[in-house]
Amino acid sequence: MYEVSKSTDELAIRKQFPSLSQKINGRDLIYLDNAATSQKPQTVIESLGNYYEWNNANIHRGIHSLAERATFGYEATRKSVKKFINASEHEEIIFTKGTTEGINLVSQSYGRKFLGKDDEIIISHLEHHSNIVPWQILCEQTGAKLKVIPISSAGEIIMEEYYKLLSNKCKIVSVSYISNSLGTINNVTEIISKAHEHGALVMIDAAQAAPHVKIDVQGLDVDFLAFSSHKMYGPTGVGVLYGKRHILEIMDPYQGGGEMIDQVSFKKTTYNNIPYKFEAGTPPIAGVIAFNEAIKFITDLGHGTIARHENQLLDYANYKLQQVDGFTPIGTAEKKTAVISFNLDGIHDFDLSILLDSKGIAVRNGHHCTQPIMDYFNIEGTVRASFAVYNTSEEIDILADALVNIRKKIVT
Repeated sequence: MYEVSKSTDELAIRKQFPSLSQKINGRDLIYLDNAATSQKPQTVIESLGNYYEWNNANIHRGIHSLAERATFGYEATRKSVKKFINASEHEEIIFTKGTTEGINLVSQSYGRKFLGKDDEIIISHLEHHSNIVPWQILCEQTGAKLKVIPISSAGEIIMEEYYKLLSNKCKIVSVSYISNSLGTINNVTEIISKAHEHGALVMIDAAQAAPHVKIDVQGLDVDFLAFSSHKMYGPTGVGVLYGKRHILEIMDPYQGGGEMIDQVSFKKTTYNNIPYKFEAGTPPIAGVIAFNEAIKFITDLGHGTIARHENQLLDYANYKLQQVDGFTPIGTAEKKTAVISFNLDGIHDFDLSILLDSKGIAVRNGHHCTQPIMDYFNIEGTVRASFAVYNTSEEIDILADALVNIRKKIVT
């Protein structure tokens, strides 16, 4: 019998997440949609309320007490992010709306300035639409060409094919650290190293990695890296773009407006220093401040503890779900994080998701913003169960039993 050891104090962790105590359709909520967005601990929720109750002011320019407190909290998060990903300095941390905006910022601020006709951009077949469409737009704007690294039937990048695509024409390589729909963990260290040998810069989409693995941007020697707060127990509408200082300084602003300026006249405008050059307008101040609490939650637990727990859940889920008649996993990479994409024979993924919701089980269905992956496997979509540190093996048991019962009623 497969057993899951208790690698975390599950009860103590779950108590920090008030949303997990609710009932959905008369059943205890089982939340398995963490790859889309994670639930929020009480400390994050309280931080949002505290800002609006006591410190509601705009940042950076005011000298009154509320403005100074808000500015201090906002910039404290920037310093926490710097430490979280081991950046060289906090000026290399740019706040965005999310991973999507970070990738678009690099595409437009760096790509439009430095790429031209017949230059090449390499992405992989595993990418989220947010790491495909911005580069397609850039190619249309500049005449650059988009190259795609193929994947195997296990859902892994074929590295030998990547090496063949690399040449001195390649200016940017942009790949995900972890696939959002399959959970595949890519060999980003090797991808970055080989790209640099050909003089290309590397953008890493770390949206799915930041909650699950320790990120060291200096150790990776990555040029750009983006991730989102809301997938790592923080508020929505907040993201991070890391970039090496010397590259950020030669890039043009992404948007114009307040905060990103030095001096403005009708004749000429000069721009602020990094990171503020890329942070036009009033940001989501409360969200950025509360994001600090999410970072603290992860660092207090430790990536090692989180990874051990989630990997045990992944192994247990694979064991339990393989016993369900008609279960077909999609994406069986050797190195994966806590995501299982699957179909159940005879039941459409949309219908299965609705039936699971009727039992209080929240999963994701569809193409997961990765239509090229679905096309590769010749399917419309999948059901995706994705785990976080607050999930339990008992919830996986309930999921497996629900799948068995649903299939018995519909297929037999």
